[in-house]
Amino acid sequence: MGYRGIKAAVGPAMEMLYQPWIRGEENIPAEGPAILASNHLAVIDSFFLPLLMDREVAFIGKSDYFTGKGIKGWAVKNFMTAVGTIPVDRSGGKASMAALQAGIDRLRSGELFGIYPEGTRSPDGRLYRGKTGVARVALATGAPVIPVAMIGSNLAQPIGQVVPSTRHRVGIVVGEPLDFSRYQGLENDRFVLRSITDEIMYALMSLSGQEYVDLYAADVKKAMDAEKKTAAEVVDEMLEELAAKRPAAAPVEAPGGRPAPDVEVPEPPAEPDEAEEEEEVEDIEGAPEGDEGVAPDAESRSDDH
Repeated sequence: MGYRGIKAAVGPAMEMLYQPWIRGEENIPAEGPAILASNHLAVIDSFFLPLLMDREVAFIGKSDYFTGKGIKGWAVKNFMTAVGTIPVDRSGGKASMAALQAGIDRLRSGELFGIYPEGTRSPDGRLYRGKTGVARVALATGAPVIPVAMIGSNLAQPIGQVVPSTRHRVGIVVGEPLDFSRYQGLENDRFVLRSITDEIMYALMSLSGQEYVDLYAADVKKAMDAEKKTAAEVVDEMLEELAAKRPAAAPVEAPGGRPAPDVEVPEPPAEPDEAEEEEEVEDIEGAPEGDEGVAPDAESRSDDH
């Protein structure tokens, strides 16, 4: 069963159970190449984004999804293969370039390519420092980068939870395309790559309302496993160490050292019943003064008699 078959088979049930929502889908082009750069909160991110889009999109996914054992491993591998997930070796360097090259080839064919610049799921729901692979792909292809913020998927599926909860709705906010054509020919300049990546991460922060951590999520996770500490504890310790090495440097609030955007986490749209109740309240509050349910003209006519 291929991409369309999986979507047709699983899509209606997921929409009914989880009621996912999306804003800004008009920013995704109907045709032509584009890079969807998303924050990464949960495994289900790679399911809900394709579910709510008309076009087919292939995301990078860790190679572990393709090497699992037993029935679960077989099922995950076949599902990821069917939806076009591109396996990536997250050790970095040349090991990761094969996945990026597959994305480049896909974009040159006029298709959509999805990537998580953080490189792994956020360990605590915050937004972490982006890796420059997304910038390399953008400069190699000239494709626009569309920031895509996942909302609430970490609440529906916290790390370690296999089956997502239906108590939390998952949302997607799609931002306007980012054009980096001004940097063409500078793909080997590491400062340019960092600048592009920070601009993408800032756009994601502005859409998602997440707090930013100027550390790589993979480094935080590695320390969490080694030291058996929480993400908050590890982040505080790592930032304190950095501050000690750079005492004159101000704390980094947002990618690229910019001021943090004044945004909140987007709320899902109101349920149909809630929307109707809000309309009724607005009607009552907006009604002219006088006895409830009695129009002023009717009231004056009754006085004449």
